Amino acid sequence: MLKSMTGFGRGEYMDAEHRFIVEIKAVNNRYNEIVIRMPKMLASLEDKIRRTVSNVLARGRIDVYITLDDFGQKKRTVRVDKELAIAYHKAMNELRELLELPSGETGSLIARYPDVLKVEEIADDITEAWPKLEAATRTALSNLMDMRLAEGANIQKDLLGRIDVLVTHIRFIEERAPKIAEEYREKLMSRMRDVLATVSVETDEVRILQEAALFADKINITEELVRLNSHLMQLKETLCSDAAVGRKLDFIIQEVNRETNTIGSKINDYSVANVVVEIKSEIEKIREQIQNIE
Repeated sequence: MLKSMTGFGRGEYMDAEHRFIVEIKAVNNRYNEIVIRMPKMLASLEDKIRRTVSNVLARGRIDVYITLDDFGQKKRTVRVDKELAIAYHKAMNELRELLELPSGETGSLIARYPDVLKVEEIADDITEAWPKLEAATRTALSNLMDMRLAEGANIQKDLLGRIDVLVTHIRFIEERAPKIAEEYREKLMSRMRDVLATVSVETDEVRILQEAALFADKINITEELVRLNSHLMQLKETLCSDAAVGRKLDFIIQEVNRETNTIGSKINDYSVANVVVEIKSEIEKIREQIQNIE
């Protein structure tokens, strides 16, 4: 099934300890560019997140937003700044000697001074929370893929319709092309007869046939039409593929455009020229749609 490169998906996982919310937004891009925004404490999981996303999304600019609510009880410990405590103790002894104060218990007093005792949280091993984050990420990816597939189906329908339009235009050129050489021969014959009649000279039909044959060879587009029909068949087959086909489709439509330009430059015919303009218009519309395909 054809997949669009644009989409949005949201996933959430919550239990008694954590709530993970993952939002993924994707837009079209030539490459696979993944940008992750998340709390610093999840930094060690970035590679796992990136691999999980890239295994599902082959192309596009992909923005991943992760939020975390931690409901678990915090583990704390008290740390003593020994050097600071010793410095306080030394200063108090110097003050006592200077003022000739009696000695006394200083431990509890020193503990009250700023920064001697510090309460610190013990960080949990965040890697243990990966299964929870992975579940939220996969839910977001699944929702995003549903949107991509729905839009891809619409694009596929539109492109197949436009290819049918191209086929109709090409059929017209195929039917018109042989008539162009014949019309040229008849016009050339008529003009030569009119000119030669004024000087009482017989028309050299062999020479006219040679000129007509040269013209017919010059405007021959059989090879271009064969290649063009082949490219359109490839387009249809590729559009029905389950793989990431955006780059391949872009290449094929470039070839379609190349053959169309050649046909337009070879055939000097008003009706064919109009059809070539219509074909190029459809090609541009197809090219724009292809830019959104993975």
